[in-house]
Amino acid sequence: MSDIVEQYLATWNASGAEREALLAEHWSPDVRYVDPLAEVSGTAAVGALVDAVQGQFPGFVFSQASEADAHHRQLRFSWGLGPEGEEPVVIGFDVVVLDEDGRIQDVRGFLDRVPA
Repeated sequence: MSDIVEQYLATWNASGAEREALLAEHWSPDVRYVDPLAEVSGTAAVGALVDAVQGQFPGFVFSQASEADAHHRQLRFSWGLGPEGEEPVVIGFDVVVLDEDGRIQDVRGFLDRVPA
């Protein structure tokens, strides 16, 4: 399931056609994403959310901050967002549930550290 985390984070770091391809291949068309700041459904809405986050934190990248813990069709892991190679400014924890085809169906995000 580490591949899912890689593709998940790659989606958050990508833009344009690359992100659209990642969403089409690895995310369910009716995905639901919820965190303390957003609640969206569908890959188009996830793409718009990624655009908004990239706009708020230009030049920052998402990276994996913990090993994924998985069972059945769900996994959890921590991530960081910050300048590449530097200490993350934002740290979060996500739980991802996959559909029967192994695509991202549901994401529940938690923010552990957010800048003031």
